[in-house]
Amino acid sequence: MSAAGNRLDVVLSELLPNYSRSKIQDAIKNGQTLLDGKPPKIKDKVYGGEAVSITLILEQDYLNDAKAEDIPLNIVYEDDHIMVINKPAGLVVHPAAGNPDGTLLNALLFHNENAHLLPRAGIVHRLDKDTTGLMVVSKNLDAYYHLVEQLSDHSMGRTYHAIATGELISGQTIDVPIGRHKVDRKKMSAQAIGKPAITHYRILDHYRGHTLVECKLETGRTHQIRVHMNFIHHPLFGDSTYGWRLKLPPKMVPELAEELRQFKRQALHAKKLELTHPHTGKRMLFECDYPADLAKIMHVFEEDYQRNEDY
Repeated sequence: MSAAGNRLDVVLSELLPNYSRSKIQDAIKNGQTLLDGKPPKIKDKVYGGEAVSITLILEQDYLNDAKAEDIPLNIVYEDDHIMVINKPAGLVVHPAAGNPDGTLLNALLFHNENAHLLPRAGIVHRLDKDTTGLMVVSKNLDAYYHLVEQLSDHSMGRTYHAIATGELISGQTIDVPIGRHKVDRKKMSAQAIGKPAITHYRILDHYRGHTLVECKLETGRTHQIRVHMNFIHHPLFGDSTYGWRLKLPPKMVPELAEELRQFKRQALHAKKLELTHPHTGKRMLFECDYPADLAKIMHVFEEDYQRNEDY
């Protein structure tokens, strides 16, 4: 990240993605931050080479009301330091209004006796409710900070497979900032004043009217792939939140068309996860199969393509 000329609170927000800008600003105002050994102001700028120290208190209040729940988890890998899970569609990651329980956080409180001592019960990154695939979770505080650092410096590799609407010709890099939608606060949008967001994608397979793509994240903004693909006018199949409307290819047989109509979520799957183990330093690569519903939809598209090769 190039920090030269940026405000101190902005730079710290980028370096510490698990803390809100307001939390960091409070730490500056309350004397919990030093810039080259002196208390700074929020609007002070940095130009490179400065020494910054900041003390942030872990907030655990939201865990006080969260209950441990015996929710089954599809665990791909686990040791004393990390857990890698394959998240199913429909599982919310954090409790929130409308989803006070039944979340991954509740499951982690049950599965790991130390989870209540960790920020977000050890969760270091999120997947949307209806996005499937790989997530890594920390099991102790040292692992938590190591994983957060990997997310911050982009050394953690996250690869997603998705079905985009439209017939894309080639891959590209989408470098467009993302921020909270100005009208619908539950959504995000591409906007000039948003936070930097970079998505790289390439073509994996062609269908009629749709394309299977592989997306790699350089940043980790909320709904990033969904927002970016909609920005280039190729929203993800099934993602009605970000512009998708079902448009069937011409001459699709009725039984295949009905299968597509039954798919009720964004076609997005966290396929691969690459990270450095926080204790051993070993580089690790994990990969998981497509969930049954997405695999079925891909088969429908492939069968339709074969039936209409001369279209």
